[in-house]
Amino acid sequence: MPSVHVPAGISLCLLAVAEAIVRSALTGVSVERAVVLCLIAAATVAPLPLMAERPAAVVAVCAAVASVVFFHTLTVSALVAQLAVLYRLGRWAGAGSATQAIALALPLSFLVLALVRPVPQASETGVLVLLLSALAPAAAFFGVARRARGEALRHDAARRAAAGDLLEHAARGERARIARELHDVVAHHISMIAVQAETARLTTPGMPPIGARSLGAIGDTARAALTEMRRLLGVLREDAELDGPELAPQPSLGQLNRLLDQTRDASGSAARLILSGRPRGLDPGVELAAYRIVQEALTNARRHAPGAAVDVELHYGAQAVSLRVRDNGPGPMAAATSGGHGLTGMRERAAAVGGHLRTGPATGGGFLVEATLPGEGGESVT
Repeated sequence: MPSVHVPAGISLCLLAVAEAIVRSALTGVSVERAVVLCLIAAATVAPLPLMAERPAAVVAVCAAVASVVFFHTLTVSALVAQLAVLYRLGRWAGAGSATQAIALALPLSFLVLALVRPVPQASETGVLVLLLSALAPAAAFFGVARRARGEALRHDAARRAAAGDLLEHAARGERARIARELHDVVAHHISMIAVQAETARLTTPGMPPIGARSLGAIGDTARAALTEMRRLLGVLREDAELDGPELAPQPSLGQLNRLLDQTRDASGSAARLILSGRPRGLDPGVELAAYRIVQEALTNARRHAPGAAVDVELHYGAQAVSLRVRDNGPGPMAAATSGGHGLTGMRERAAAVGGHLRTGPATGGGFLVEATLPGEGGESVT
């Protein structure tokens, strides 16, 4: 039982008795009738503390009707109590339930009293009956409307939750499907490249040293791609052991020298790293984006300007980190005009961390990739 009903009911009961005493004193009725009027006034309000029980609410309305019909009296406190009771009945009333029928039927009793006129309309009780006949249906309907609105909000929340669960389930299914495709198709072909490159290097008689090194580089690149594939599968599959031994940490700028060594070994061309400013640790997302931009730029240089020397410049500024990857090839990379995804991917990586990227022909020939990325919040690397 809501605790607020008890003090409210007691207060209204006391006010109803006080009002009955004042009316009895003003009208000069006998003591016996005054006592009866006080009891009737209390009966119209007394069930209010028991409003958690539906029968008590019905008793309160019946007491009010009996008070008007048989004793020609109704207090202001009783009017307030009836409105509260009818509103509460409306809140209880479910669609098509017996309680809803009661909640909508009880206000009609006050309309009947107003039409039958058991008391003169000019009297105080008559005015209260007219007022109650107008407000009682509104209170009941307001309670029903509040209940309907609450149910609609709950149903809407349930629908939203179900839609969210369905969307998440679909997303998980799609991630699982992509993971299966990567594992069963792409990873298989990459592993075959690694095996065939190693087999060719070991079984081809009279192979020149440069050919053996090239096949070894192909195998190493394929194995590195498989490692990246396993890391991607660990992201797509929620049940993967992300800290397993086969998953290396995400690459960072600290591994640029190793990346350049791989480039030199794979292409045989010169590649150097030019570092300026004071190196410091950056946000992991920025470090990964910078590494991938350099990696993609080196791959494009090997593909579209084979044999060209490549300079990778990394400058740590006060507010930003600047990257410049330039080759001295004969002209712009074919990827710049062929609709490839490499340059688009680099721009998207830079934009994802709040930076920007520019590409185009370099002054004096070759091709230039230049990125500016956020560089705040890190500590100096000693």
